[in-house]
Amino acid sequence: MTTTNLVTAAAASAAPTNSGTAASVSQPFAGIPANLQISETGFLKLITTQLQDQNPLQPTDPTQFLSQLEGMSEVSSLQSMQNSLQASQVLSGASLLGKSVLAPGSTATLAAGGTVSGAVNAPAGASSLTVTVQDASGATVKSFQVSPQATGLTSFTWDGTTSAGTPAPAGEYTVSVTASVGGVSEPVSSLVESKVASVTIDPTTQALELNTDNGTIALSSVVSVM
Repeated sequence: MTTTNLVTAAAASAAPTNSGTAASVSQPFAGIPANLQISETGFLKLITTQLQDQNPLQPTDPTQFLSQLEGMSEVSSLQSMQNSLQASQVLSGASLLGKSVLAPGSTATLAAGGTVSGAVNAPAGASSLTVTVQDASGATVKSFQVSPQATGLTSFTWDGTTSAGTPAPAGEYTVSVTASVGGVSEPVSSLVESKVASVTIDPTTQALELNTDNGTIALSSVVSVM
C-alpha cells in the first residue's frame, strides 16, 4: 500500500470516530478530499501514519507538518473562543429570564384578564397616535388614541377589553399604530412588550434568541428591558 493510500485510509477511519475540534485536511496529504472533516486526535494519528510509512529516500518536508499543526492550533483556538462566546451569550440571556423586553413586532398574546403593552417612536409633527387591535380574523377589537411624547418613545397599553367594554378572549392579536401628521394619517412601526421565558442559541447563526409569550425574538432586536 502506498503512503498516500495509507494516509487516506487513516483519515477516513479517524474522521468519524474521534471527538474534539474538527478541521479540514488539505495538502500535503495528497489524495485526501479538501473538505474532509477530522478531529484533532484523528489529525495527529494521520500525521503519525504518514511519518511511519514515508519513503526513507524521499522523506516528507517537516515544514509541511508544522504548517498543518499550526492550522490545527488555529482551529482549536477559534473553537475555544466560539465556545466561550456562546457561554457568555447564554449567561447574558439568562439574566433576562422573567423580565419584559421591548422589541419590534405587531403580534401580541393576551392572557385571560391581562393587558398588552407596547411603544412607538412618534414621527416629528405627529398630533396624535391611534392604536388598533385586531383579532385572528382581522376584525377590529378596539381602537384608541394616545398623545405622542415630544421626545423618546411613546408608550401605550391595551387594557384587554373590546370596544363594547367587555373582556376580550385570551389569544393572539395584531397591534398596529398610525400617526396623524398635518391631518394626514401614516403608519408607524410598533414595539411590543414581551416576557422572556427561556433563551436559546440559533444553531445556524449562533445568535442568541429569546423565547417569549409573543414568540421568538432575537436579542439584537431588543430596544429596552423593563
